[in-house]
Amino acid sequence: MSGWIEVIVGSMFSGKTEELIRRLNRALIAKQKVEIFKPAIDKRYHEDNIVSHSERAIRSTPVQFAGDILLLAGDCDVVGVDEAQFFDSTLAEVCTALA
Repeated sequence: MSGWIEVIVGSMFSGKTEELIRRLNRALIAKQKVEIFKPAIDKRYHEDNIVSHSERAIRSTPVQFAGDILLLAGDCDVVGVDEAQFFDSTLAEVCTALA
């Protein structure tokens, strides 16, 4: 069985993180196993959570490198990644492996 990759794109302040949080919450409501990751360097709003500009938040795991996501994702149904631009160039390979 294979999965898929969904990318949320837009300009700054366009609601990308808000949409990510909405989709991840829906997966949690559906009782799917969800893991959420953010780059450890991004501490703008919260040390651990991803937080939208409207202050909606969801628990996440800060990681140093994209490869760490593979180690920590386990047997998840859904993996969320915020602020992809802060990760190293292996993120695409990591996402492909997860899918």
